[in-house]
Amino acid sequence: MTAAELSVVFFLQMFVIIAVSRLVGWLAKKYLGQPQVVGEMIAGVLLGPSLFGLLAPDVQHMLFPKDSKSVLYVGAQLGVGLYMFLVGLGFQADHFKSNAKSAAAVSLSGMAAPFLVAVALAPWLLNLGLFGKGIDTFQATLFMGAAISITAFPMLARIIHERGLSRTPLGTLSLSAGAIDDAGAWTVLAIVLATFGGGPAVAIKAIVGGLVFVTFMITLGPKLLAPLGRWAEREGKVTPNILGVVVMLFALCAWAMDAVGIHAVFGGFILGTVLPRGVLSREVKKQLEPFAVVLLLPMFFTFSGLHTQLTMVNSVSLVAVTLVILAGSILAKGGACWAAARLTGQDNATACGIGALMNARGLMELIIINIGLQKGIIGPALFSMLVLMAIITTLMASPLFEILYGKAARARGELGALDESEDDGSELARLPA
Repeated sequence: MTAAELSVVFFLQMFVIIAVSRLVGWLAKKYLGQPQVVGEMIAGVLLGPSLFGLLAPDVQHMLFPKDSKSVLYVGAQLGVGLYMFLVGLGFQADHFKSNAKSAAAVSLSGMAAPFLVAVALAPWLLNLGLFGKGIDTFQATLFMGAAISITAFPMLARIIHERGLSRTPLGTLSLSAGAIDDAGAWTVLAIVLATFGGGPAVAIKAIVGGLVFVTFMITLGPKLLAPLGRWAEREGKVTPNILGVVVMLFALCAWAMDAVGIHAVFGGFILGTVLPRGVLSREVKKQLEPFAVVLLLPMFFTFSGLHTQLTMVNSVSLVAVTLVILAGSILAKGGACWAAARLTGQDNATACGIGALMNARGLMELIIINIGLQKGIIGPALFSMLVLMAIITTLMASPLFEILYGKAARARGELGALDESEDDGSELARLPA
């Protein structure tokens, strides 16, 4: 296709993507009580070969021709990179300082159990041919461990915030453990990416480059970025020039992580964690969030959905594999977090609530498995199975939390009813990732 033809197709694609995403998201929120973005995750799958391509293959192919997927890919990577930057802006270091012992226990248990499940599943899945060529058992185990142990941190934070639980044992433990879990899962994924497909030199470049970048950003980043924060404080807002500098820094950090062989999302997230708080972080988030959430993230969901072929899970044996992955993921993550919370002195309702929240995978899971598919670590069939796991565990989070913790806490007068009028307007806070 020519550039002009791609342009025509692109604008039609964006109309369909945004329309379907907002509609399905609205339906999910109104009738299922789910955050809108959960519906948008589902919308991405519906636009792919699993439904749209199954019912109207010619129309789907016309709307999403092969040549146009490279354009969607770039938009999707920008969207997910900005999303991770915004997640980094919301990162609160003080979550690590209170109840450290219990938080560490919940977090380590929530990682150890999924990795034990991955140890059991990875050789089996390798033998079934569900991983990419050249993947060994060690790499497969690390990837599955990271995929199973990830937590939908922003969704977890949203549920805790809107129910007034931020300063409760449940809120503190869940936020701390979720942050530690996700940091660990991304570290493991970085190791997998560093050791895959390029030999020792590529692995050394990625590991050393990643460590240098993170060390530099954590130690010197706050000092180097402090003048930017003071500039925003003097102006009382984020001007176009300040926003331009921030976006340039984001692009540079994303490029640096891509250049060393890891992934752009790491650069965006690390920059977000060290950017000065106050006017700068608040206004940058306010200005970038609508663009990222309304336009770019639906592109990511659709790009992911175009590679999700649920029809590949077309035999009893593959359905059984999917159910095993789903059951293992739920029991390992939710069960381990519940047990760790109980062993560190939490009552059963609180421990159940923690387990329900920590079990959700959300957008973070989609990011990980998309990276795995792009890098050839997993095949399309396993990708589709993990998409199903991400959607189901995310859909479970809110209703399961309400059943296991909400009703009991409300009866004790510790939990108020969900009040949509108190919404802080933050789309990111509603993201299930």
